[in-house]
Amino acid sequence: MSATTTSTTTATATAGTDPTMDAIGRAVVAGRAGETRSARRQLLELWSETGVTGDPLHRCSLAHYLVDLHDDPAQALAWDVRALDAADAVTEQRVQQHHAGLHIAGFYPSLHLNLADNYRRLGSFDAAAEHLDLARTYAPALPADAYGDTLRTALDEVAEAVARRDTTRRPSAPGPTT
Repeated sequence: MSATTTSTTTATATAGTDPTMDAIGRAVVAGRAGETRSARRQLLELWSETGVTGDPLHRCSLAHYLVDLHDDPAQALAWDVRALDAADAVTEQRVQQHHAGLHIAGFYPSLHLNLADNYRRLGSFDAAAEHLDLARTYAPALPADAYGDTLRTALDEVAEAVARRDTTRRPSAPGPTT
C-alpha cells in the first residue's frame, strides 16, 4: 500500500484452506520483518500466477500488500488502483469463505485511504481529497478495535497533510524498511 495503513485483510489464512492466501501471508510476514525485496518478489510471482482475471480476493490482497513494498508513490499508486479494481469484483460470499468475520465493505476505507495518501504524495490534492471523502464514507464499516483506530487516525493525518499541501511521507505510514 502506499504507506497509509496496516492491512485490510488478514496476513494469514486458515491453514490449508487457501494455499494462495497462505503464501500471501508468508510474504507479508517477510516484508514486515524487513525482507522487502524477497517479499516483493514472492508477491509478484503470486500475482503472475494469479493473473489479471484470477480470484479477485487474491488479486486485491496481492495488490494491497504490494503497495507497502514500494516507497515510490507512483509505483504504489498503480498497485492501489489494482487493489481497488479487484475489490470491486470480490463478492461477500468469497470474503466469508476466506474468513467468516471479514466483510468486503471493510476493505474500502483502507483502499481509498491508500489512494488518497499516494495522490497526496504525488501532489494531486483534489484526487486525494476525493478518496479521503470516499474513505470516510466507508469508515463506519471499520471495526471498533486497534486496526479501525489506526485507520481513523491515518485518515486524519492524511487530511491534515492534504490541507497543508504536504507531499512528504507520513512517519506513521507503513512501507518498505529497506
